[in-house]
Amino acid sequence: MRALVGDVLRRADLDVVEAADAETTLAEWRAQRPDVIVLDHLMPPVTGLHIAEQILGEDPTQLIFLFTAMDEAEVREPAEQLGIALCVKKDRVFELPELVREFLSRA
Repeated sequence: MRALVGDVLRRADLDVVEAADAETTLAEWRAQRPDVIVLDHLMPPVTGLHIAEQILGEDPTQLIFLFTAMDEAEVREPAEQLGIALCVKKDRVFELPELVREFLSRA
C-alpha cells in the first residue's frame, strides 16, 4: 500500500519520501519537514495515531492525513482530537493528490 500511495502522489508531480516504520517516519519527518504527511493507521509497530501524536506534539501545525481502511468513529474521533487534518479511506487512494493540493492551498 505504501508503494501505491507513493506512486499515486509521484504521478501527480508531488515529492514523496517513504518510510516503512514508525521510527523511520519520525527520523525522516525531523530531517525533511514535509508539507504533508500521509500516515497509515496500521503502521508497524504502532498506529499512525501514535506517530501523529508525537509529530503534532513537536509541531502542532504539521498537516497530517491518516490513511485507514477503517472509517470508524474509533479512529476518526481520536484523529480529530489530535489535530489530524483528514482521515482518508484506503479506497480513496487515487483522490490523494487532489486532497493534498486542496489542503495545501488552504495553508
